[in-house]
Amino acid sequence: MSNRLLRVTTGSRLHFGMFSFGRPEVRQFGGIGAMVARPGIRLAVRSAARLEASGPLAERAVAFARRTAATLGFAAEPNCRIDIESAPREHVGLGTGTQLGLAVAAAIYALAGRPISEPAELARAVGRGERSAIGTHGFALGGLLLEAGKRRASDFSPLVARVEMPAEWRVLLLIPRSESGMAGDAERQAFAELPPVPPELTGALTQEALLNLLPAAAEAEFAAFSGSLFRFGQLAGSCFAARQQGALRDARATELVRRLRELGVEGVAQSSWGPTLLAVLPDEQSGRDLIARLQAETDLGDYECLLTQFENTGARIEIEPEA
Repeated sequence: MSNRLLRVTTGSRLHFGMFSFGRPEVRQFGGIGAMVARPGIRLAVRSAARLEASGPLAERAVAFARRTAATLGFAAEPNCRIDIESAPREHVGLGTGTQLGLAVAAAIYALAGRPISEPAELARAVGRGERSAIGTHGFALGGLLLEAGKRRASDFSPLVARVEMPAEWRVLLLIPRSESGMAGDAERQAFAELPPVPPELTGALTQEALLNLLPAAAEAEFAAFSGSLFRFGQLAGSCFAARQQGALRDARATELVRRLRELGVEGVAQSSWGPTLLAVLPDEQSGRDLIARLQAETDLGDYECLLTQFENTGARIEIEPEA
């Protein structure tokens, strides 16, 4: 590997919901989601005597590096040091594992001087994209993204639409500090046990995404986008009602969503299995005002309030000579 310092910065993935699962005669999963700038992953990779890592999720980064090296056909594991400067917690609905894996893989590819043909190549290198490809397409492109789903388990779900989000819009993330969502074997078991998504529900979800949510974002129609996001989230959440309390994770999430809508925020949803909730605001000041009201009037428990913006540019990869 070359004697260079490489920095990778990527945001987090919000997943608004899937279109279908449990019916093998149609495409599995698919769905719509978006990238936000914070919380994000920042890491630095440099040549070293052996493979090592520091910072949050260091062990996972090492595993991703080894897997990438094997994919590239290296005779041994890569001799590099991975310093993870920031990363959100795993399994809170922000796609942290995928973003970390892709960031590590992109760094290993770059330091090895190997070109990347497409985002799916990175995902396969680190074993991501089993169900959703929103995070992979988001790593490459940013924005609001719609994927089609896949016919076979080995396929990678193609991107069929991308919209750049309005720069002035903001997203309030409500992230519990002590809760985690479903992942790994537990998530696979849940999908195996969930009832198939009825065809009419898949139709309603795809219609809402294609005819309302995407066009509203493209035309910067904030009220239309907010209403569509809430409707889509409720429909998508109903697919998972057998494993959560209705359209949302639990009673606490349901109450907080109700309170946000009482405060006039229509675009509220859960990201993936949660526990992160999100609320879309028209501008920075609206977000700040909402946080102030929530903190003054609502028992937020251990929820962290993080105001961020949509990320439209994808991951940033910078290479510089070692000092």
